[in-house]
Amino acid sequence: MDMAARFQDQQVFHMTGRRSGDGLAALDKSPMRPALFAGYRDLTRLRHDFPLVLVESGITDGYAVSLTLLVNHVIETLAPRGIEGERLRKHVLRLERELRAGLAGGAEGDLSELWATAAAKLASDADESVSKVLALAGDSLGVDGALVDCDDRLPSRFMIHAWRHVQAQKASVFHGHLDRLQRRLSDILRAAFVRSEAGQRPDALRASVGGMHADDFDFTAMSRLVSRNAPKDQLPASRRRRIEWALSVLTSQRFHASRSLPGSGEASYGFLFDNVAEAVAAYRERLPQVVELVKAIAIAELEARNDYDEKDHDPFFEAYDANSLTADDLALFPDYLVCIPVGRNDLPENASLMDTLSSGLPVKVVVQVTDLLEEASIGTGHFAFGVRSARLATAAMGLGGMFVLQAASSSLYRLRNRIEHGMGCSGPALFSVFAGAPEAAGELPRYLTAAAAMESRAFPAFVYDAAAGENWATRFSIEHNRNPEIDWAKEPFEYADEQMQRVRGESAFTYADFAMCDKRNAAHFAVVPRDRWTSAMMPAVDWLALPEREATERIPYLLAVDGDDALHRVLVDARMMQATKRCLLLWHRIQEHAGIHDSHAERLLAREKAAWEISRNQELDALRKASAGAPTVVSEAPPPAAGAVAAAVAASAPPPEEKPPSDDPWIETARCPSCNECQLINPELFLYNENKQAYIKDANARTFRQLVEAAETCQVAIIHPGKPRNPDEPGLEELMKRAEAFN
Repeated sequence: MDMAARFQDQQVFHMTGRRSGDGLAALDKSPMRPALFAGYRDLTRLRHDFPLVLVESGITDGYAVSLTLLVNHVIETLAPRGIEGERLRKHVLRLERELRAGLAGGAEGDLSELWATAAAKLASDADESVSKVLALAGDSLGVDGALVDCDDRLPSRFMIHAWRHVQAQKASVFHGHLDRLQRRLSDILRAAFVRSEAGQRPDALRASVGGMHADDFDFTAMSRLVSRNAPKDQLPASRRRRIEWALSVLTSQRFHASRSLPGSGEASYGFLFDNVAEAVAAYRERLPQVVELVKAIAIAELEARNDYDEKDHDPFFEAYDANSLTADDLALFPDYLVCIPVGRNDLPENASLMDTLSSGLPVKVVVQVTDLLEEASIGTGHFAFGVRSARLATAAMGLGGMFVLQAASSSLYRLRNRIEHGMGCSGPALFSVFAGAPEAAGELPRYLTAAAAMESRAFPAFVYDAAAGENWATRFSIEHNRNPEIDWAKEPFEYADEQMQRVRGESAFTYADFAMCDKRNAAHFAVVPRDRWTSAMMPAVDWLALPEREATERIPYLLAVDGDDALHRVLVDARMMQATKRCLLLWHRIQEHAGIHDSHAERLLAREKAAWEISRNQELDALRKASAGAPTVVSEAPPPAAGAVAAAVAASAPPPEEKPPSDDPWIETARCPSCNECQLINPELFLYNENKQAYIKDANARTFRQLVEAAETCQVAIIHPGKPRNPDEPGLEELMKRAEAFN
């Protein structure tokens, strides 16, 4: 088949998605994966962030830690440096791999439990000393908790654990404050009782002394002595009622779990929900109790300081209601966490999500996205959120006044500090997490599909924190994406060519590469055997940069590997390339939010640059006219360097305006930065004008060497030496070569 026929078949596929002839093979005939994934066949043999320990106890302050980091710490702590510690390092790393393999096979449990199981398995095949070594390593871990992998359950487990960690900290502060208030109010009541008539009765006095010395005193006589003129009640009735009411509200609150023994009092409220409607209903139902508790805390604080003034405070607290609550008041209470299960985003009970977030309720919502490649068609599908779930986070940012985080499940650990901050912020927060492709989509592990979604810009990570500052620069961040300043993330890539020679380079990972991981999209790709490759084929990332007319003459392809890691070219049809362009457009919008390629700034810069060019040209025209009859020409200039650097600046800078038709030396005076370097070389040759900018005063009061040295010293390369006037000056040949860069 000739080249034209090959191109025609490939062009037909690209335009229509239909394969003609036998030169194009279906992608699903032989499983393919992006070439950059060739090194990730077995994740259990790779040391990366996962598995994670969701910390329940231990020496760390965090709520999650990578198994890799824990193992590194164990090795650094126990294994001696050098060959002496090699045996321990080897066994611990084998156990780490065994833990990864176990989780991949469905094992579940806490780290301590799974560590012991893996250690026993490895020790059964070795001598008894291995068991002791691994047991010692397990004892030195220092933390324990559930060991989890990057699977379909990770987003909900990780986010719920982070929320509980933050709420536990909040509860500790809350109980500390309430305990102090309760003790203070109890002390007030106790002191009043002791000074009252009832507190000075014989039985009360006997109880205050205790049983050890009860027989040493005559409490009846003591009561007659101390009870003279004792009031019936030390406290005014109204104050006693307030204190007793406040104390009862504080002790019976159900928002933060009681520190007392289990089973005492009513059960605490639950704050974890699986849909928005139930969380909102619970918030509204409990709002009167929130008002009552905040009111009780405020009264208790005033009474503890003896600052309660009935004339001022009674009217205020009588009118106290839900409208009186502030953000600081609500921050005392647990936040409501709504973790929507996979596949239930479109249910009616979640339809009010956007309204709930915009209302400012103290709710944190976790939305799990599992399909970024679903076909959008008018009239099909229902999205309760009012937007496609994959674009939910960007839409929520427009509401303002909240915390928004979008991330793939593969990056949750690296974003753990941001997640903790979002869970602890006052007001609403949204966490949109891509949990990896559904099982039907392909053979890749969820960790890889999640990471691929982020790397391909299909689901980039970003954080929007409305409380972080007054502008987008402080509120919005995309720093956790690879190469955030460019279109596509790039990775080093190397392979062996047909002659088995190593080829090194870089490969970009695009949305089309991500889509190729999903076998449901096989129809958009075609594998081309090597003998059918043509010069019209072009890497997809380069094809995207072509003008539309040129793009019609080229065929985009991706690099993929088969099961034997043989490299193939895979053609991409026009529909998938259009989806890739849309993905890039959305990424550009996110970049612009982060201040990268800001169109407003670029427009302003272009306008200012154009104005500067006009002003510069006008000045140069005036200077040319003024210098027409003068032996020395003055122009304009830029900051002071060394000779080689100045020459490089001159060579890389835009060509200067034409110098006058003369071999005389000249300076671009208008660009002079007043650095004084040239005057240090020859103060008679170089002078400053009234604007403190240099010009050549007397072209004869110098040597050509001084002119060249001044040009090389000038950091902004504005001195042009011209040609030498004295043909007998020593070293002219070398000096003229050095002067060429500045003329």
